[in-house]
Amino acid sequence: MSRLTIALLPLALAACSAAPVIDTPAHYDLLIRNGVVYDGSGAPPQRVDVAVRGDRIAALLPPGSGALADTTLDARGRAVSPGFINTLSWATESLIVDGRGMSDTRQGITLEIFGEGWSMGPVNARMKADALKQQGDLRYDMPWTSFGGYLEFLEQRGITPNVASFVGATTVRIHELGEDDVTPSPAQLAGMQDVVREAMREGALGVGSSLIYPPATFADTAELVALAQAAAESGGGYVSHMRSEADRFLEALDETIAIARATGQRAGVYHLKAAGEKNWPKMAQAIARIEAARAEGLQVSADMYAYTAGGTGLTASLPPWVQAGGHDAMIARLRDPAIRARVLADMRNPDVDWENLRLLAGSDDRLLLLDFHNPALKPLSGRSLADIARERGTSPEDTAIDLIIEDDSRIGTAYFLMSEANVELGLKQPWVSLGSDAESSAPEGVFLKSSTHPRAYGNVARFLGHYVRDRGLMPLEEGIHRLTGLPAANWKLDQRGCLQPGCYADIVVFDPAIIIDHATYDAPRQYASGVGEVFVNGVQVLRDGEHTGATPGRVVRGPGWVGR
Repeated sequence: MSRLTIALLPLALAACSAAPVIDTPAHYDLLIRNGVVYDGSGAPPQRVDVAVRGDRIAALLPPGSGALADTTLDARGRAVSPGFINTLSWATESLIVDGRGMSDTRQGITLEIFGEGWSMGPVNARMKADALKQQGDLRYDMPWTSFGGYLEFLEQRGITPNVASFVGATTVRIHELGEDDVTPSPAQLAGMQDVVREAMREGALGVGSSLIYPPATFADTAELVALAQAAAESGGGYVSHMRSEADRFLEALDETIAIARATGQRAGVYHLKAAGEKNWPKMAQAIARIEAARAEGLQVSADMYAYTAGGTGLTASLPPWVQAGGHDAMIARLRDPAIRARVLADMRNPDVDWENLRLLAGSDDRLLLLDFHNPALKPLSGRSLADIARERGTSPEDTAIDLIIEDDSRIGTAYFLMSEANVELGLKQPWVSLGSDAESSAPEGVFLKSSTHPRAYGNVARFLGHYVRDRGLMPLEEGIHRLTGLPAANWKLDQRGCLQPGCYADIVVFDPAIIIDHATYDAPRQYASGVGEVFVNGVQVLRDGEHTGATPGRVVRGPGWVGR
């Protein structure tokens, strides 16, 4: 090295050390700017920008941070929140036919939870054959047999929302015992517990029951406790459509609370309600019992839909005993004149020991028939049982039986059972989340062959628009919490229902001033309005209120999943 080089070296080093440091702005895949951000916790909103990288929330940034992104969305004047969770979804079949889940996606729902009594697996050969035979307008193959196999089938097929499920207690019972009114032997009950454990390893959130419907009606409390305990071994919970939502509502709630006490895990009540006018005072009593259980340290919660009419089969007007053994056995009995006479007597008896939803509605004008399979009967969709009975010149009871036989199905029906005051009372409770108890469909194609309950198109929008904004039942941050952070915490949905760094980028951008439902009982297939943008796992699925065609939905698995 020359003397000149040596002399210049310190000057060169000094120049290097004095060079300015350039602060390069962070770069993200997506930046949602200028919105009012609700993180799902129930805390007051923040004015921050939401940065997304891949499928996760990367950062919440102060406005004007200088961050860069491949895609920037201006959410000025709108709310930005975690994607909404439908805690009771019957999109099990509709997502197979149309993976977009339009009626829910248009409301900002990014996670559908299945499993009210029935789950789509496990199924054995007999169950699969029966399910294929009973398919109506929605027809599809069933290549899966296991609980997890169905969920993976959906993901591989391509769906817009994420999906999760409880394993159905009814499904477990049919898998091991069939559909008769039987009590499992100790060995059979152990086998049923093993089915639950396997489902938990495949990602079930716990066990879901639906106890007014045969053959679930035939299960006693000990059987339910055993199944719930099998789920609780790996952290799974229990949720139930209880034995009664009417005359024995409080007793049924006591059973659910007892199961929570026996397992030490969470227990939930599906679509909390007091059905039938004479039972409306019991809603406040039920809430008091849940509050007492929670004060005891039990983890008891509930979900609701924001409507005064429930929805189930017209077969819920029939006594459980005639439904034992499954659908075909029921139809055969109904065709027998002697058995039919006994069924008619039970249907007219207000003192029977089963949940007679038709009598609880108070009038046959308050039963709307929505979903027929027989093309010849489809023109009757949307009409009341009373109206059809008058037209046919037969009694309402005979009309119901005749229609069930002619349609060879359960016939989807809306029953007007609840009071508006009780709907508001229930929705006010801080431990109540929202579940539509309906499919997710579109006003097109095969879905136009039948009617539906308006909750399929408006449950979330009605809650946020009518009850939160217009009725002022709670602040918006609390309403969003009920749709996001609350159900995520209840059912251990890791990194879902939240809008914080590390959470999955399930995001909704909506206008709180205009979000509202438009679906009615007369015209139920009408999309809600007010939701503009929806992202699932960081992928935009709704842009300016229109579906992008993206299907990034994934299986969200429970605490016992062996893949963890």
